[in-house]
Amino acid sequence: MGDISDDGRPAAATLARMDGFTIRAVRPDDYERLGELTAAAYLDDGLLDYGDADPYLAVLRDVGRRAEHADVLVAVDDAGTVLGGVAFVGAPGPFADVAREGEAEFRTLAVAPEGRGRGIGTALVRECIDRSRALGRRRVVLSTQPMMHAAHRVYERFGFTRAPERDWSPIATLTLLVYELELEPARD
Repeated sequence: MGDISDDGRPAAATLARMDGFTIRAVRPDDYERLGELTAAAYLDDGLLDYGDADPYLAVLRDVGRRAEHADVLVAVDDAGTVLGGVAFVGAPGPFADVAREGEAEFRTLAVAPEGRGRGIGTALVRECIDRSRALGRRRVVLSTQPMMHAAHRVYERFGFTRAPERDWSPIATLTLLVYELELEPARD
């Protein structure tokens, strides 16, 4: 981890091996599985106002679009089954909801039911933090729904704090909470 490509982004080939799973860059043949598990996580956790008719499901399933604008990372088991994923956005841009200059952001963190309780969400967050440091970002930010209590605990264990002045609403019926983590510069 920490390798930087010629364009200043973390090298896509970087792998992080954990106990029973590996974190790597998404591949096109992972798109469908990651899209479905992300949509299922939001549905099963009751995070969509309109259930299986919610228009946001199409966004959650569209991993190809995420991969055009972000570094999509997946956790896979030894058989290559995708167990979770996240979209890392290294700087402000078309796929960043709240990142400002000098900040990185991550979005759409999701873990399949069979991957929960194994540290996969924690490992994906750690990878986003490591990539942010490698890029020299001073802060990592994210948006989360108020009822995502388990995710909030993960973020808080890493030292993320609430930034209520940055909360925002993508639609009238939903206010997203913003968390941020101040980063120390990377050490050699």
